[in-house]
Amino acid sequence: MALAANGPDVSIADPIPSIPRSPLAVTLAVWKALFLREAAGRLFGERAGWFWLLLDPVFHISYLMVMFSVIRMRHVGGIDTPLWIMLGLIGYFMFQHASSQAMRAINANTALFVYRQVLPVDTVLVRAALEAVIMLVVAVLLLAGAWMFGIHVTPAEPLKVLDCLFSLWLIGLGFGAAASAFIEMVPESAKVLSMVMQPLYLLSGVMFPVAAIPPPYRDWLVLNPLVHGLDSLRLAFAPYYHEIPGVDMNYLHAWALGLLVLGLALQVVFAKRLVSE
Repeated sequence: MALAANGPDVSIADPIPSIPRSPLAVTLAVWKALFLREAAGRLFGERAGWFWLLLDPVFHISYLMVMFSVIRMRHVGGIDTPLWIMLGLIGYFMFQHASSQAMRAINANTALFVYRQVLPVDTVLVRAALEAVIMLVVAVLLLAGAWMFGIHVTPAEPLKVLDCLFSLWLIGLGFGAAASAFIEMVPESAKVLSMVMQPLYLLSGVMFPVAAIPPPYRDWLVLNPLVHGLDSLRLAFAPYYHEIPGVDMNYLHAWALGLLVLGLALQVVFAKRLVSE
C-alpha cells in the first residue's frame, strides 16, 4: 500500500532512516548507563546496601570526633576539634574513595568492554563521579548532625570549600586513572601502590596538625598536596584557623591537573591493551 501526495509514492513499510548520533552523544549515553549501573550495584547490590555505604564513613568520622572530645582536646589551630577532625576526614575520603574505586574500575568491568562504545576510561570516570556524589551526601549529613549538636559549621568561603573538595577529588581521579593502567599492565604494581596509600592517612594531616611539626620535617610533609587541600578546606570554614605556613591552593591545583592529565593520557595511549588484558 502506498500513499500519493503530489510526489513520489512512499510505502508505509519503508523503514524510518535512523539519525546517527554524535560521538559526544554516545559518550554521554555510555556515562549515564554506567553511572546508573554502578549506583544500583553499590546502593542496592545487597540488603540495605545504601545504608551501610553511608554509615561506614559517617561512623568513622563520628567515632573520631567523639574520641577527641572525650580526651578534652577542645581546639586545634583555633577551631573546634570535632570540626577540625570532620573536615580533614571528609577531604581525605574525597580523595581516597575516588582513587581506590577508580583503581579497581577496569578490572571490575571487563565484561562491558565487548561493547565498542565502552572504553576503560569511561568506567574510571564514572566510578570516581559516583564516589564524589556519595561523599557529598555524607558531608551534608555530617555537617547537619554537627549543627544539631551546636557546632558552628557555616563555611566562611563556600566557593573555596567547593574548590578544595573538587581539587582533592581530581587528585584522586588522576591517581586512580594512572594506577588502574599500571595495575592492568603490571599486576605486581598493586602491592606497591597499596604500600604508598597506607601512610597517606597519617602524612596528610588528617589526625594531627602538621603546623605543630617542627622544621625541617614539616617542610617534607608540606610537599604532600593533600596537606594543602585539607588545611585550605579548614581555613575556608574558619578564617581564624592557624593554617600551615606555605599552604598554597595553586600547588594543589597543579597536582590535580598534572595527575589528571597523566591518568587520562595513560588511559588513552594504552586503551587497546587495557581492553585486551
